[in-house]
Amino acid sequence: MDTIDTASGLAHEAIDKIADAARKALGGKDEPLSDAERQMLNDVRDYIHNNPIASVGIGVAAGFVLSRLLINR
Repeated sequence: MDTIDTASGLAHEAIDKIADAARKALGGKDEPLSDAERQMLNDVRDYIHNNPIASVGIGVAAGFVLSRLLINR
């Protein structure tokens, strides 16, 4: 159980960092999140909390695909 809790915590941190980076990349200042953004972030957090192993798998798969796309450029 400790490994799952650790993976879940790391996934939560990663989602928070990705959300912050996406907001900055899209030109957003430190403005508060809109209701839709807040709801989407809560949905993602709930999914990660309820499915930590699948979340890690999705992250690994996404990283693999991105690395292949960027390497083949």
